[in-house]
Amino acid sequence: MEQGKLIEFRVQGERRLAVAERPEGKKDWIVIDAGGQSHKIRPQRVDYAVEGTYESGDIKGFLAEVESYLDPSSLEIAWEMLIEDNDTVTPQQMAELLFSEQSPVACYAAHFLLSQDKVYFKQKSEHYEPRPAAQVEEIKHQLEVQAEKEEEKNQFIAHLQQALAGEKIHWSESDRLRLEAIEKLALDSNHTSKLAQEILQSAGRHFDAQGAWQLLVDLGWWSRHENLFLRRSSYPTTFSKKVLDVVQPRLQSDPAETNDNRLDLTHLKVCTIDDESTTEIDDGLSVEYLENGTAKIWVHIADPTRLVNPGDELDLEARRRSTSLYLPTGMVSMFPPELATGPMSLVEGKTCSALSFGVILDESGGIQEYEIHPSLIKPTYRLTYDDVDEMLQLGVQNEPEIADLAKISYLRRSWRKDQGAIQIKMPESVIKVQDEEVTIELIDSSPSRQLVAEMMILAGQIGGKYGTENNLPLPYRGQPQPELPPEEELLQLPAGPTRFCAIRSCMPRSEMSMSPIRHASLGLDSYVQVTSPIRRYTDLLSHFQIKAHLKGEELPFSREELQEIVYSVSSSSYEATLVERQTNRYWGLEYLRRNSKCVWDVVVLRWLRQDEDLGLILIEDLGMELPHRFDRPVALGERLEMQVTHADPQRDEVRLREITEAEIQAASS
Repeated sequence: MEQGKLIEFRVQGERRLAVAERPEGKKDWIVIDAGGQSHKIRPQRVDYAVEGTYESGDIKGFLAEVESYLDPSSLEIAWEMLIEDNDTVTPQQMAELLFSEQSPVACYAAHFLLSQDKVYFKQKSEHYEPRPAAQVEEIKHQLEVQAEKEEEKNQFIAHLQQALAGEKIHWSESDRLRLEAIEKLALDSNHTSKLAQEILQSAGRHFDAQGAWQLLVDLGWWSRHENLFLRRSSYPTTFSKKVLDVVQPRLQSDPAETNDNRLDLTHLKVCTIDDESTTEIDDGLSVEYLENGTAKIWVHIADPTRLVNPGDELDLEARRRSTSLYLPTGMVSMFPPELATGPMSLVEGKTCSALSFGVILDESGGIQEYEIHPSLIKPTYRLTYDDVDEMLQLGVQNEPEIADLAKISYLRRSWRKDQGAIQIKMPESVIKVQDEEVTIELIDSSPSRQLVAEMMILAGQIGGKYGTENNLPLPYRGQPQPELPPEEELLQLPAGPTRFCAIRSCMPRSEMSMSPIRHASLGLDSYVQVTSPIRRYTDLLSHFQIKAHLKGEELPFSREELQEIVYSVSSSSYEATLVERQTNRYWGLEYLRRNSKCVWDVVVLRWLRQDEDLGLILIEDLGMELPHRFDRPVALGERLEMQVTHADPQRDEVRLREITEAEIQAASS
């Protein structure tokens, strides 16, 4: 290095020109850059030395001259000239090739272009050699992809700002991928994503689950009440194209044209009884009056197996889902809705396929005779529970079947009680959300609901009896015998929810077995759920097995295969139940939040941790059970009046306080 030499070196990776001023010690030099700043460097740090002698004040003018030479596209022309012979070049040779001169400015410009080029040339010592054509093409492609990604990123940030400003945005596919990164963080606080971090930072949000959730809500991508429980679950909310492709042909299938030796029961009067909002209608009832005056009861269950084969796309999809999902905001069906509410359902006035369970009861209500048939039926009436309750109350004479079914249901309930059935009557409610309006309705234990419940249990008993007598592997449902508190202990508790809650807390979990097992709370020696094959997969399995046996065909599933499927389905079903429970709790707390001024009648159900004054209370009008820490001594069964002081469904928090007698009197005066 010499005094007055113009050199290029790097400062924290940035290219810098400076003029050598003087040596510093044995190895270092002091150099002055264009801004007059001095640097101490060693000669090894010099990347390029310009011919000639300069002062630091010359640097700006020198760079201005260099600027006019800098055309990166010119390197492509040079590369095309050199690639054929694979010649290497120095910056000086490149200056001659590009600019037809080797002036200090031209040579430095050539060095500048070559040293920053990442496409056409690579450096080897003091020379540069052209890259192979294939490598150049690959680098160009990578740069195009990178530029496209950068453009997509900039476009997304622009969309982000527009959406936050309230503008309606048409999100592109690349936008959606970025939003999905935010979704993953909102659903899992442990999720780490550099992309999500960059997006949240650009939007001025915290890099955490709450920040991600709030951004998605502010963008209008998610609703404020987005069902995070459903999103976190593996339950699919849409059907794949592969599944939907098989729907249309099966919609055209006419049950009356299928040649599978169905028993024609279209002459029977069939009524279906459901809630008004029910769209999947999977059971109907008939009473056939025999010549000897005996009443034969028919429980007709929808037969989706006419349209589903074991192992086909519909079957595997239903198996994956395990059950229809019933949420306050609506239902997510186990089968595609067009099928579930169409040819699979028992539709009023249409000929439908069914699996019909016929039974004659003895005087006590036990099963005297029974039969099961794949059948054809034609539902006569679609009735609601309210319709049936009204008919029973008015004693409608021209529909004697309804009254007879009600009498039979009372007889059946009495018979099951004699067999050891345990009845627990806790308030139940249904939460509905429509247009973000939340309603909670108590489900009455009305005669119509008891009638339908008993008929469904009867069909399940027949299914269990048929499986037991024919040694069929079926998904039998059972429940071990509970160890209930002594009667004198139960009688010390107030009758109603508190006493039933004490019994409920002693009830063991239900079990499933491929062989018959007793169901203690139903009072049955064997029981198989068969009444909801459109919305519960284990019921569909029962239909597959029973129908095959009725036809004398080989069973679709061996005991071992059935066990494996049931195990898998039970896991999925548990997850679905959890989503339903969590979603209902969310909307229950939201209802309490919106009605925080209401005073609720509450009953103390049981202690959770009595030493900490933590108990379980029941808001009777809502059928809602909540934990509560008392600030005074209370007794089980005691009735209180309470008001919500805090409810946050997002954080799953709720607090109540007891309303004092003075407050009640002040409010009423």
